[in-house]
Amino acid sequence: MPEVTLTTFTAADGENLAVQDWPLPPAAPRRGTVLIVHGLGEHVGRYGPVAHRLNAWGFAVRGYDQYGHGESGGPRGGLTTDTRLLDDLADMVDATRARMPAGEPLVLLGHSMGGLVAARFVSMNLRPVDALVLSSPALDPGLSAVQKLLLATLPRIAPNLRVGNGLDAQYLSHDAAVCAAYRADPLCHDRISGRLARFIAEGGPATVARAAHWGVPTLLIWAGDDRLVNPAGSSAFAAAAPKAVVQAHCFGPLFHEIFNESPELAAPVFDMLRQWLVQRLPEKL
Repeated sequence: MPEVTLTTFTAADGENLAVQDWPLPPAAPRRGTVLIVHGLGEHVGRYGPVAHRLNAWGFAVRGYDQYGHGESGGPRGGLTTDTRLLDDLADMVDATRARMPAGEPLVLLGHSMGGLVAARFVSMNLRPVDALVLSSPALDPGLSAVQKLLLATLPRIAPNLRVGNGLDAQYLSHDAAVCAAYRADPLCHDRISGRLARFIAEGGPATVARAAHWGVPTLLIWAGDDRLVNPAGSSAFAAAAPKAVVQAHCFGPLFHEIFNESPELAAPVFDMLRQWLVQRLPEKL
């Protein structure tokens, strides 16, 4: 099993972002590189099992802790600017491309808030990518009338005020060990700022509005029994997107973290991911 390497990337504004790489052996056949964008309150170190599967299928894997998360800089759940997460992803795509073999495909894989960041990034054409995988992306915030009122005022008067994000860890997965590990993980947090909440609330609908014009090959997979992200956002995107470009599937009984579900529930998720990736990205020596 390849060893994970830990490095620090300095963003354009001087902030440090923690980066993890799961490389392929030097002589191994390659299909491409996958760049992982994690969700709200977590960190990319939780994606080791996903990365190892991708390695086995011929993909080098890189991921980073987003600003205000994990071992990266910034207050937990905070943002310096409205576009901070998109700017950081652009920097990471540039840095990752610079170290990849010439012509090798780059795949973005985003989960939850990270799925929104990756999808918004693609919808705005900030950098070219070859394929996109979205796992339970936060495309519909499902806000109540009171939450909408707060978001109309809070980001203007106190954009850096951080409050609890309301995430209930028992609904991450049907696997109790996954939920317990999340609760015990010192790198996971429950904070969200007004500015970050506004990014999520506005970015989801703006991305869905672009679905009909989607041009990047995309696998959209989401949990039907999601209690943390409204699955209606994924359903709406899937209904509007070109079927020749976006393959979409709802895993009805699953909770939010479809890659971290109990083994019998997660198996068809990984089967679909593998089939989609290997069909589109041929192996090269």
